[in-house]
Amino acid sequence: MAANEHEAKMAHPRMAAGALFFDVEGRVLMVEPTYKDYWDIPGGYVETGESPLQAASREVHEELGITPVLGRLLAVDWAPNGVEGDKVLYLFDGGELSEETAQGIRPQAEELKAVRFVAPREIADRTIPRLARRILAAIEARAESAPVYLEHGQTPGKQAA
Repeated sequence: MAANEHEAKMAHPRMAAGALFFDVEGRVLMVEPTYKDYWDIPGGYVETGESPLQAASREVHEELGITPVLGRLLAVDWAPNGVEGDKVLYLFDGGELSEETAQGIRPQAEELKAVRFVAPREIADRTIPRLARRILAAIEARAESAPVYLEHGQTPGKQAA
């Protein structure tokens, strides 16, 4: 196989990374973007030369104005999109935010309408199903101390809830 044929067969996914932050009650920090019709988590696309962890940290700082140290990987999700193509999404553990850090959040006005801690049982009501599944799987992975691999927000072989 010629090099260019081999290159044409290789996936060139977009990568994005985000962080899950929690409050003392176990609620998840979610953001309401100005450019989406559903709630999301802090994060965004990985830039050239940047690791997923670096991207998540940069995006958290840009969107929320805070610089907490992000912890371990919670989930990797292969999530192809008909318009944007293949995507690989990383979720890192932002841990429990102190009250002081949470009060220091300054949402980037151009990107975010609101920031709110949301109970896990309410996540599916605020966002798209695939993202809700990814967040809930990451919460479970956090409790089990092991990262999870997902496709479309679910464990391969399992049906969507």
